[in-house]
Amino acid sequence: MRVYATLGAMGLACCGYWPTGLYAQQHSVEADTAAKLPDAPGAEAQAAGPEAVQAGTVSGTVQDPNGNVVEGVQVQLTSKAGGEKLEQPSGSNGEFSFAGLKPGLYKVTVSGKDWGTYSSPEIRLASGESRFLSDIVLPLATAVTEVRVGGTREEMAEEQVQIAEQQRVLGILPNFYSTYDWSAPPMEAKQKYKLAFRAAIDPVAFLGAAAIAGSEQMRGKYQGYGPGLEGYGKRYGAAYANQFSARMFSSAIFPGLFRQDPRYFYRGSGSVRTRALYAISRVVIARGDNGHSEPNFSYILGSFAAGGLSNLYYPAADRGVSLTITNSLIEIAGHAGNNLLREFVLRRLTPKVPSYANGKPVE
Repeated sequence: MRVYATLGAMGLACCGYWPTGLYAQQHSVEADTAAKLPDAPGAEAQAAGPEAVQAGTVSGTVQDPNGNVVEGVQVQLTSKAGGEKLEQPSGSNGEFSFAGLKPGLYKVTVSGKDWGTYSSPEIRLASGESRFLSDIVLPLATAVTEVRVGGTREEMAEEQVQIAEQQRVLGILPNFYSTYDWSAPPMEAKQKYKLAFRAAIDPVAFLGAAAIAGSEQMRGKYQGYGPGLEGYGKRYGAAYANQFSARMFSSAIFPGLFRQDPRYFYRGSGSVRTRALYAISRVVIARGDNGHSEPNFSYILGSFAAGGLSNLYYPAADRGVSLTITNSLIEIAGHAGNNLLREFVLRRLTPKVPSYANGKPVE
């Protein structure tokens, strides 16, 4: 009925017969009535519904190639749509978090001093989604990555062995068992054997045995070997056998069995007294393959095993418990002296030590 009335009114108005006052009054009543009716659901109501756009989050943790967290590097989040950028440094646990993000495509870039740059793949963030990036590995700067490349633990350990084989004091004397990278990964058993055998057959090892044999002959030690060239040859064989067996037992066989690291981890920080005590203590304390300090079963048992083995080739008059203990204690005392040299002298005399390897970080 209202439709017909309205059409009729429009017809009268068109013919000039509709009273303008009455039309204005009717229009006013309809406007007031419409104003009192509730609004129909519009765009604002729909926006508040279940499909409303909600803020998202992108967070993660920055690590180095060894799996250690990296603090204080710059983390940048870039929106692919508008090019907006958000930045913050990584926290004490390597963490970062960007909140209040609109849905869209983003990219994370991480960089810092003495580090390379990490760029993430494109991140597609949905409404209200929280994304955690767990695979951010920050490489070292170009000048460093040529000697320290990320990879599996075995690959990184193999790289450390290759670095060690190039370390020579003054470019001559082997310094294979000093590691200046405090976070160096543990060696696999086969790598322990490889490095031990490489050290045992190094030309300097043969020269060292020759010097020991010469000293023993001059002092008339081990008379059962006799004088002359034949006596010298026997002394030389015994001296080299001592070195070879001690190296294999203490640096390969027992470290593989007890899962301990045979290397000396250079400290390089702290007072002279602290560093000296640390160096000497490494004779009886080793780093386990799990990264924890442990009693140095590998070196102690290796030294006594080599000392006991020497009873097979020394003159009968010199064999016995005394020979075993004497050779073992000489080996242990020599190891303590070598550790002191490693801690205070050899670092600056070894030219091919990586620039990033400076011992234990200052606490």
